[in-house]
Amino acid sequence: MILMLRIPLVIGYFLIVAFAGLLLCLLRPFNPDNNYLCARIFSWGGIRLLGLKLRIQGQEHLGKEPCIYVANHQDNLDLFVFGSMLPPRTVTIGKKSLKFIPFFGQLYWLAGNVLIDRGNGQQARKAMQMATQTLTRDNTSVWIFPEGTRNKGNNILPFKKGAFITAIESGMPIVPVCSNSYKKTINLNKFHSGDVTIKILPKIETRGLKPEDIDKLMQTCWDEMSSTITTLDHPQSRTIDMSATMRTAHSSERGFRRTHVKNG
Repeated sequence: MILMLRIPLVIGYFLIVAFAGLLLCLLRPFNPDNNYLCARIFSWGGIRLLGLKLRIQGQEHLGKEPCIYVANHQDNLDLFVFGSMLPPRTVTIGKKSLKFIPFFGQLYWLAGNVLIDRGNGQQARKAMQMATQTLTRDNTSVWIFPEGTRNKGNNILPFKKGAFITAIESGMPIVPVCSNSYKKTINLNKFHSGDVTIKILPKIETRGLKPEDIDKLMQTCWDEMSSTITTLDHPQSRTIDMSATMRTAHSSERGFRRTHVKNG
């Protein structure tokens, strides 16, 4: 019963906000601040209508400098989940088919986001070059889902290289953003449908890296995000692990230098 009431309310809210956002974008087209405003409004109502409880950790890592945000992608609900913390002057990389969604597709394009045709390698490379220009010329950050598709499994999929090529070419840092695997735990047929936790990790510097460092950079980012998502999914296990670590801390080193991916 709750689900039957909730879905039309969410769809109605989505369409109203998309239509209002489209009018805003027509007044100031391709302004990246349109994204920030619309994402916050989408999220504010969407989270409440969906009955989700949202927690955000690590907001101190959302710097003011341009960067590349990489996040795990699970579901269309990511719009409401990550919209709650999308920083100002941030554009996203999305699939070309988004433009066919009524109101939202036109809003997405006019907000300055980059549409990419994953089936066309040449067009995809041009889109990523556009993202690099956006970073270096327009003082704007870029948000990318490096898995390249929605993932409903137990952990993140292998990453595509596009985000990391862009990071090295622009010299901008990467800021990983992780959410717990909420798709497996939420129940939209309950008044309180579930909990979602977002964790923003410290930035990974890319300045000075070369094309041959892409694989190492990509693996470093994947490892950190994979570990973080596992911890978010199993916080109790993490508490046990930390207790064991504290007992043996005198004989082990656990630090990780994040100032550079390359070995000293």
